[in-house]
Amino acid sequence: QVQLVEAGGGLVQAGGSLTRSCAASGRTGISGYAMGWVRQAPGKEREFVAAGNQSGGTTYYADSVKGRFTISSDSAKNTVYLQMKSLKPEDTAVYYCAARSSRIATMTSTTYDYWGQGTQVTVSS
Repeated sequence: QVQLVEAGGGLVQAGGSLTRSCAASGRTGISGYAMGWVRQAPGKEREFVAAGNQSGGTTYYADSVKGRFTISSDSAKNTVYLQMKSLKPEDTAVYYCAARSSRIATMTSTTYDYWGQGTQVTVSS
C-alpha cells in the first residue's frame, strides 16, 4: 500500500506556471507503482492529465495538456511532480495524484488504485 500527499496547488493567472508535487510513503515508495495525475473540474467527470511508467519510464499526456505539462519523478525523494506551464482558465480543477499497482501507466483514471487528497488549482483570466 502507498500513501500520497500532495502540495503545490493555488491560484495563478492565465499564462503562468505552477508545479504540483506528490510525496509517496509506504514500503516501496513510488518505485513500486506507475504514477499519474488526474483532475476534476466543477460539474465534470475526472479527467486523465498525465502519467508515467514505473521508475521514470515512458510518459503519457492528455491532448489538452500536451506540450504544456510535464510529469517527472525523483525516486530518491519518493516524489512525483507535475510542472504546468502556459496555464489556461480551462485548466482550473482539483488535481489528484494517483498510483497504479503496475509497472505500466494508463490514460484511464479508473485504473489507478491509490489517490492523494486533491488540491485546487485555479487559473484566472
